[in-house]
Amino acid sequence: MSPVAALIRDSARQCMAWLHGWTGLLLGHVLFIICLTGTLTIFKPEISQWMRPEARAVASPAEAILAATRWLQANSKDSTGWYLSAPDDRANIVEASYDSDGVYRTQALDPQTGAPVARETLGGEFFYRLHFELELPYPWGRLLASLAAMTMLVALVTGVIAHKRIFKDVFTFRPFKGQRSWLDGHNGLGVLAMPFHIMITFTGLLTLASLNLPWGMAGAYGEDMATMYADLAPGSVTRAASGEKAALAPLAPMLTTAQRHFGGTPIGRVYVFNPGDKAAVVTVYPSDAEAIGYMPAEISFDGATGHALKAWTETRTGIRTYQTIYGLHMARFAPSLTRWLYFLGGAMLTMAIATGMVLWIVKRRERAPLSVGNRILERLNVGVLTGAPIGAVAFLIANRLLPLGIVARAETEVSIALWTSGAALALGMVLPPAIGWPVLLGGLAIGCVSAAFLGPIWPDGWPLATVNLLLLGVALALLPVIRRQVQRKRAPAPTRRRAVAT
Repeated sequence: MSPVAALIRDSARQCMAWLHGWTGLLLGHVLFIICLTGTLTIFKPEISQWMRPEARAVASPAEAILAATRWLQANSKDSTGWYLSAPDDRANIVEASYDSDGVYRTQALDPQTGAPVARETLGGEFFYRLHFELELPYPWGRLLASLAAMTMLVALVTGVIAHKRIFKDVFTFRPFKGQRSWLDGHNGLGVLAMPFHIMITFTGLLTLASLNLPWGMAGAYGEDMATMYADLAPGSVTRAASGEKAALAPLAPMLTTAQRHFGGTPIGRVYVFNPGDKAAVVTVYPSDAEAIGYMPAEISFDGATGHALKAWTETRTGIRTYQTIYGLHMARFAPSLTRWLYFLGGAMLTMAIATGMVLWIVKRRERAPLSVGNRILERLNVGVLTGAPIGAVAFLIANRLLPLGIVARAETEVSIALWTSGAALALGMVLPPAIGWPVLLGGLAIGCVSAAFLGPIWPDGWPLATVNLLLLGVALALLPVIRRQVQRKRAPAPTRRRAVAT
């Protein structure tokens, strides 16, 4: 290679390395929270089961939907709609969203009785919402998550280009070597699951395409969003309430007809619009647990008569492509092994972000004393990288300790999680990093053990036991890290300065 070509190559690589570092730094903490909660969301139904240990009843999807509608008919007043998700092999409750007396509610209903389960909680839904909304009002949380996903995509591509020996170094790890160790860990975590990281970032970005790229829809439909949604789901029927009261027709024949239309696929979701009105509509969707593509079909019935109004099975290439991309990101189709691979890939991406944030500080500390800005960033690393998982564990502990009958119990669990994360962030900013890391990591380990032993330790059903084992596994994995941090703190002054980055 000529000197000029080598110079161009090295300059391009340096530019990519600079872009990789700064794009990762600007939204690194937001990305860490998004990836951590997204990884937990892989097991959203299992986490929800763990957080509702009393809910052990089992029923078929159709039976559960019938029980839920009977309860809603008796207990919801002047409702404009019921939105029900049926149980399956992973979820053992009916997820119901509805309005009653002008108040919008979300509840988990028993699949046999249809009544709300005893323990009010958002369960895994909290991590799911936090993953793409960040507890911010619409649309700001989703816009921030979209911006973070774009940043992540740039960081992934530039990281590959900037790396000189990507395939050689991915299998190299040299512990206790300061910057070299952090770089080895960052490279290994980022590269081993690189195809998954690119896929999950790109598909996540496209799931919010209507928010990120609205110009195509605006050009085709203007402000007529009703027509756009009708074109996207031709089997759905939307009509205004007539104001005339009418009993809802028996739902069982509708569900039987729907399942026949779906080719035997179990019922996934049932939406009842204008219940109790002559213009009621019942729209049924199949379960997406058996196919990658999301929402492959739908069928609508007249709620007052039970007659089928429209039915649709999606075959359009463009729509099916988007549905498949959406399904790949959500991973509802995934069997157990694939789900664990998703979880492992998400955990590696989360740790790659964390090691990248720490590496930024380590590199500058080893070159020269840190500036004020870098010292603030170092303490932010301590607060955010420990505070987010501490908040998640506090959410689980609150679920076990709060009394069952208190008002707004689910909202209280969320508040405890957020306030605990905020307290950890404040401690990370106040304490010197040499103290903050072992203190907060120790708190995280204690929290994991406490959450595992506060409920049924080895309950019936593998989801509850698996969550307990994962919590204990995280606590065990943290022990050598905490031990290393404590040893570093106790080291003599000259040694401490040399080991501060390890």
